[in-house]
Amino acid sequence: MADSTVWLITGCSTGFGRELARAVLGRGGRVVVTARDTGSLREFEAFPETALIAALDVNVPSQVEAVVGRAEGWFGRIDVLVNNAGYGYLAAIEEGEDAEVRAMFETNVFGLIAMTKAVLPGMRARRQGRIINISSLGGLVGFPGSGYYNATKFAVEGLSDALGKETEHLGIRVTLIEPGPFRTDWAGRSLRQTKAAIADYATSSGARRKGINANSGKQPGDPMRAVEAIIQVVQSPEPPRHLLLGRFAYEQVQDKLKAFAEEVEAQREITLGADFPV
Repeated sequence: MADSTVWLITGCSTGFGRELARAVLGRGGRVVVTARDTGSLREFEAFPETALIAALDVNVPSQVEAVVGRAEGWFGRIDVLVNNAGYGYLAAIEEGEDAEVRAMFETNVFGLIAMTKAVLPGMRARRQGRIINISSLGGLVGFPGSGYYNATKFAVEGLSDALGKETEHLGIRVTLIEPGPFRTDWAGRSLRQTKAAIADYATSSGARRKGINANSGKQPGDPMRAVEAIIQVVQSPEPPRHLLLGRFAYEQVQDKLKAFAEEVEAQREITLGADFPV
């Protein structure tokens, strides 16, 4: 894709969304830069011809439709949708507060679905488009203390796998981005945590919460390198369906795949025996 590519990126106030918008605009691309509070996006006013700044809460259907309509009216099309808006919540499963869990699902899953459905008609009409869904290592591997966050990202993984198979023949390619720990705001201001900690989980989910809090700002992942990798995927004529980011993510997934394959093979006779006899 040329520099005239039109990107719509959700969640540009911080983290991957902000750095990606900066990088694309710096290359001469065109970006619909969105956040719930446009006051956080003032730096993008320096690109009056190539940046369209728009208020967007992915949980508000009228805003979703309005932003997609403005983008298509302003730039004529949307080539790339980056579903980046989302956040984390730490709690053992028993500790999870229903309102917090439902709110996170609304943003991380249903907001992503709303954005995707809003851009698909235009992409189908042009028989061209890229959808980049920011998932997580936590969409492939479950960790104590982030089970509900894992559940939102596992949902994004399954939805994206299906969507890619539904749309590939229409020229629309879907890629899941699966970062490990990166130095973004995920583990900082954006992170929500249970207020109802249970002592019995102190050595499992509680210990991991403490580790995440202590490591915030010290994660090995470089957001700028991640952004370069995402741009490379978008520009590729044959983009992957999955892109892990960071050594930690790579090693964790490799370990899970090995253990999963061994477990499946160990239960082979039971598994095959569940069919009607041939």
